[in-house]
Amino acid sequence: MKKYWHVINIGLQNNLAYRVNFLARTLFGLIPLTAMLMLWRTIYAGKGADAQVGAYTLAQMISYYLVVTVVSALTTVSEDDWQIAADIRDGNINHFLAKPMDYLGYRLCLFFCGRIIYTVVAALPLAVFIWFLRDYVRGPTDASTLGWFALSVVLTALLQFFISYALAMLAFWVLEVSTFIFIVYAFEYIASGHLFPLDILPVSLQRVLAFTPFPYELYFSVSIYMGKVSGPQLLQGLAVQAAWVLAAYGLAQWAWRRGIRHYAAAGG
Repeated sequence: MKKYWHVINIGLQNNLAYRVNFLARTLFGLIPLTAMLMLWRTIYAGKGADAQVGAYTLAQMISYYLVVTVVSALTTVSEDDWQIAADIRDGNINHFLAKPMDYLGYRLCLFFCGRIIYTVVAALPLAVFIWFLRDYVRGPTDASTLGWFALSVVLTALLQFFISYALAMLAFWVLEVSTFIFIVYAFEYIASGHLFPLDILPVSLQRVLAFTPFPYELYFSVSIYMGKVSGPQLLQGLAVQAAWVLAAYGLAQWAWRRGIRHYAAAGG
């Protein structure tokens, strides 16, 4: 394990070099969030203090988007898929094929390093933004809910990473993977609950999405925090989320093994 701790140490140092970029990304990311909150305030305007859209009051809707922002900062894959594809295309994985180091483990360490530094840098501006909206913030109902939420966030991060890793493996067969990444990202942005809560959709559409991993990439974790999921439904949801993580991991490993057989080991 020492080599992976060394990777984590180097990864933290490398990511610290981009702390200004992370800060700028966080600040500019608050602009569309502000526009979205203003849009929902307009939708609720004139409907009374207890008005609801779906099962959400205005305070709950604003709280939902704030939690989404926090979970996204902790879990979203940022350029890892592009870097993995570039390593394959440019032959940089040659170094790993001759060393006792698992490439997936190496990239996973770098992914968590990036999330740690990004979260630390984004913490202050996010805290200030949330403080201005503190009247709308709704915390978890109890400590156990917070614990289940933390577990789900870890599973969310792993699921997003393994899916991105599996997509990047397409670089073994195609020269440019950007089209595939953008298509999946478009589905993720809508079907993961980033754009709006999924439970305001028609029930039939919710049932269709339940058979995909997308709700477990964001929406499920946020639902736990807000108390929308509890009891047996919570345990069942965590089991399904863990199953998707294992499935995505298996797909990532399978794609790597198949890709290595096809790899020409040029460059590097």
